[in-house]
Amino acid sequence: MSASMGRLLTAMEQRLYGQKTNIRLMAAALLAGGHVLLEGVPGLGKTKMARTLAALTGGEYRRIQFTPDLMPSDITGGVIYHTKENEFQTVRGPVFANLVLADEINRSGPKTQAALLEAMEERQVTINGATHRLPEPFLVVATQNPLEYEGTYPLPEAQLDRFLFKLILDYPGEEQERQILRGHVPFATERDQAIVPELTLDEIRAAQAHAAEVVVEDSVIDYITAVIRRTRESKRVQLGASPRAGIAILMASKAWAALEGRNYVTPDDVKLVARPALRHRLLLTPQAELEGGSSDHIVQETLASVPVPR
Repeated sequence: MSASMGRLLTAMEQRLYGQKTNIRLMAAALLAGGHVLLEGVPGLGKTKMARTLAALTGGEYRRIQFTPDLMPSDITGGVIYHTKENEFQTVRGPVFANLVLADEINRSGPKTQAALLEAMEERQVTINGATHRLPEPFLVVATQNPLEYEGTYPLPEAQLDRFLFKLILDYPGEEQERQILRGHVPFATERDQAIVPELTLDEIRAAQAHAAEVVVEDSVIDYITAVIRRTRESKRVQLGASPRAGIAILMASKAWAALEGRNYVTPDDVKLVARPALRHRLLLTPQAELEGGSSDHIVQETLASVPVPR
């Protein structure tokens, strides 16, 4: 792991208590060039996690609050006519940033959610027929409340499939909650205390290039393939993992290995990233849901049933 990434992880762990694994997975997503969906009940620090990552990486940061009346053009931008200049001008929306926080993304309907699809997949936005490239690195961190909460819209499968990871934030342990209370700083005070970035955009790009060069042996490729295909064979799964899910596991495994200071991927890396990479991509049958099953259980059973390469 590079010294800059080490500083980033340390700084985030000092500000976010009880989220060590999720923090490392966020850093892995950054290295892999993927996007992250954070799910948890209100008040667990989802927005703070994204805001902290943005401040420590020093890139341009934009926050979009998703509401039922939010329009796609409020995200991507549009073309307006300036009477003074007597011409049309393109106004870029908040999606043109290095880190975009899509806060409470499931508060808006599918039409507005879909405004992010092109940006997340192709790193570009089309406005009035013209294509505009997004800055690099580009990372979308979306937060959502559990679906049983009032006023939420489930994300379509195509939208979910664009996220590299879905991370679940749960209540902290007792000691961790004490740390949160001891270290609490009002937001107004925190905002005035400028956070010094721990790495530059050039360092992020260099770290991403290093992660992309991590070696993956054929036996590990075969292991990932077997895991992906096994999810489609389960009778409790209505929609199994797609080839894009396999690519997500591959890229995430390489990024995790880079964070661990290795230039090769192990089956343990695959196991570690499989659950956050697959949990939002599997659609269970109604019967499995009635029986209390979850995609996490399916992933764990799948990993247990596939022989690990030696």
